[in-house]
Amino acid sequence: MQHKPDRISAMKQLIAQVKQTFPLDSADIFRCGPANTCVGCPKKLLELVDAELTYWESAINQGITPSFGDISRFGKLCSNVSRGLKRNNIPIQE
Repeated sequence: MQHKPDRISAMKQLIAQVKQTFPLDSADIFRCGPANTCVGCPKKLLELVDAELTYWESAINQGITPSFGDISRFGKLCSNVSRGLKRNNIPIQE
C-alpha cells in the first residue's frame, strides 16, 4: 500500500518539480523581448512563480505547514504559467 505524503512533503515535492521544470535560473528569460511579441509576459509569469516558490521555501523552513488549498493553488499557478510559457515558445522541462 502506497503512503500519501504529508502536506509539507507534498509542497517540497511540488517545489522540487517546479525548480526542475521552469527555467528560473536562466537570466535571458527574465528580460523582456521585442515589443508586441509576447502572449502574456513570460518575465512576469516566472517572477510570480519564483516569488511563490521563495515564499513557500521560507515558510516551510520556519515551520509553517501549507494547507491543501495552498498546495492546490500553487500547483494551478504553475500549470497556468506553463501554458503561458508554451504560448511564448519558452522551453520548459516536462
